[in-house]
Amino acid sequence: MKFTEEHEWLKQDGDLVVVGITEHAATQLGDIVFVELPEAGTEVAKDDEVVVIESVKAASDILAPIDGEIVEVNEALGDEPAKVNDDPMEGGWFFKIKPSDPSQMDEYMDEAAYKAMVE
Repeated sequence: MKFTEEHEWLKQDGDLVVVGITEHAATQLGDIVFVELPEAGTEVAKDDEVVVIESVKAASDILAPIDGEIVEVNEALGDEPAKVNDDPMEGGWFFKIKPSDPSQMDEYMDEAAYKAMVE
């Protein structure tokens, strides 16, 4: 897995990359009450706003960590946005992206570096 400074995680899944937010981010946001996901088939560029999360504390935008095409979204979050709080590293993922440049993953932190950053 790789981690961004914006508290997103990226996990390779075959030729796709699964994207979500870390447990640290989910805790900081508080109870998540709404998640707006992109449409499958959407082409995104790194740093495009792709997901909107609303919690009891604030609204936040999740940026695309890499260039590519969104090929699948976690439809379950529409009915159960709290999954992001309950299981941010597995069941609370946001989308799967087919990267146009997989080497973009190389610029992100590994788990040890991310843990050091949040401490």
